[in-house]
Amino acid sequence: MSATTNAADFAAANLSRATGAGLDPHEYQRVTAELADLDQWGEALMRAARGHLARAGRAATAISTAEHLQVAARWFHFATLGPNRERALAAAEADTAMGRALDLLEPGARRIEGAGFTGWLRGPADAAATVVVVPGLDSGKEEFHDVIDALLRRGLAVFAMDGPGQGVLAATTTVRADYHHVIGQVIDALGTESVGLVGLSLGGYYVAESAARETRVAAAVTVSGPFRLDWDVLPPSVREILIQRAGGEEAARRFARQVDLSALAPRITCPLLVVDGGQDVIPGVTNGEPLARLAARGQYLHLPHGDHLLGNARPDWLAAVADRLSGALT
Repeated sequence: MSATTNAADFAAANLSRATGAGLDPHEYQRVTAELADLDQWGEALMRAARGHLARAGRAATAISTAEHLQVAARWFHFATLGPNRERALAAAEADTAMGRALDLLEPGARRIEGAGFTGWLRGPADAAATVVVVPGLDSGKEEFHDVIDALLRRGLAVFAMDGPGQGVLAATTTVRADYHHVIGQVIDALGTESVGLVGLSLGGYYVAESAARETRVAAAVTVSGPFRLDWDVLPPSVREILIQRAGGEEAARRFARQVDLSALAPRITCPLLVVDGGQDVIPGVTNGEPLARLAARGQYLHLPHGDHLLGNARPDWLAAVADRLSGALT
């Protein structure tokens, strides 16, 4: 993260992402308004998370306890998105808080782990289909609660995961462009014949790459996913995150060169919905229109007013994505 980045600007730029992650916008604005410098980001947001842990400890019912734990998990996760000397601890705390919440709210939720992934399988045991929610470069399984909840409401099972370089695994693993190997391991562990995939931000690339190479992907959705990356044009802040998650600059450059769906897109034969926002303009990132055009069964949903991750346009795409996956899989 650039040292010259203004704390207020950074907080404002992440407001729609914060609300999508389930943070109350008023609390978010109160917490971030107190930042005199962006370097205080991690400390301030972890303090907000611990405030919800304290509320959980005082709550009168298991439901209230669990709800505060869920919010704490989201604050801990969001604490990893800016400067934070305790980033690994924040990710671990997010993971722990979400696990405690699910123990109370959804006793049937199962932790499933493998060599390169970990996550929670939620939803009915007799669900007709399972959707895997794949996070992006600096996101994790605690972030996309609105997508997960929309899928659960439609009777689908949902596996919210962290993969290499993501979430609670970011401290011990690095990103990999051949993500279909990870998805293959996930499908094996889930014990299902096929899955749907929804990927957000860089997770959109992971989903498209997996749909091209893993035959058990029955339907896929990308949200704000890149078609191609150009390292030389990427903003410094994005490069810095990628260097952290790849384990060094050369590895990050190599990873960026591999993020290119030009040859893979025509190999995607399952139903594919590509969702992009017209305000999502990041130098060095080619958005998803070519992916939808080149894929055999691709469709493109372009929302001119949408930002990155389309947190400011949720009514225009969230229900459509959930309906699309439910219809394609069941």
